[in-house]
Amino acid sequence: MEIDVPQGKDPIEYVWGDMVPGIGPAAANFSLAVYSHTTLGLREFEAARLRIAQVNGCMFCLDWRTERDGEKVEEEFAAAVEEWRTADAHVLDERTRLAAEYAERYALDHHGLDEEFWGRMAGSYTQAEIVELTMCLGSWLAFGRLNRVLGLDARCVLPGH
Repeated sequence: MEIDVPQGKDPIEYVWGDMVPGIGPAAANFSLAVYSHTTLGLREFEAARLRIAQVNGCMFCLDWRTERDGEKVEEEFAAAVEEWRTADAHVLDERTRLAAEYAERYALDHHGLDEEFWGRMAGSYTQAEIVELTMCLGSWLAFGRLNRVLGLDARCVLPGH
């Protein structure tokens, strides 16, 4: 489906704000909080975010790269995340690989998150980090899918493009 957006209106601002003013701003604030208040390292944050974007197929999310203090992940990082099972350990360390795995399993097989997996997660992440990562995954899964399903992802333009 493609939501009709009035000429001259930003698709995200219109759909998230004007169309549903009681829900959209709260959703936008949650989405922004994920980026503003994360304590996760850039690489594990981006590995999880990119894997959700790959599963969702959100074009905007696939093109986006989170920047922190002027740093972004390298260009080939997205391909490594997609192939997290076999990616070189120099590109994806254990925490980063686990973030990508968790993102994929959260999106595609959350019932299959077993004790073995949680044991590996607990060996690399604190419980607070696991909760934070899970909230980030929920945000990206929900809002990336919303943008993809409603055809917003193809009409959004990244700053600088």
